[in-house]
Order: sequence, then structure tokens, then C-alpha cells
Amino acid sequence: MALHINIEDLLNGKAVESNRLDYKEGWNPDTIYRTICAFANDFEDTGGYVVIGVKEENGRAQ
Repeated sequence: MALHINIEDLLNGKAVESNRLDYKEGWNPDTIYRTICAFANDFEDTGGYVVIGVKEENGRAQ
């Protein structure tokens, strides 16, 4: 299955957090599970990406 977003753009800070993309600096199950549930309950049924292990600043990967 192909990603709908370029991984290089994600890691080089070009992709900004949105309702389809969420960066998580570390493994915190509570916040990650909430994000996954939000993506799963999306009315448009398009889901999203959770990128774990990436610090963000102003919505961009650092």
C-alpha cells in the first residue's frame, strides 16, 4: 500500500500537522489512542497518519 504523503516531506519539516497528520515525540498511549480513534471515526473515511518519535514545533517536524 502506497503512502499518500511523501515520507521525505514529513521528516524534512515540509508537512505541517493537520486533521490528517499528527506528530508525537514519544510513546504516550493516551494521546496516541485518542488520535487513532479520531482518525478511525472520521466522517470522510480518509483516516490519517500518526508519526511517532518526531518532535514538532509550530506543526512542523523538528
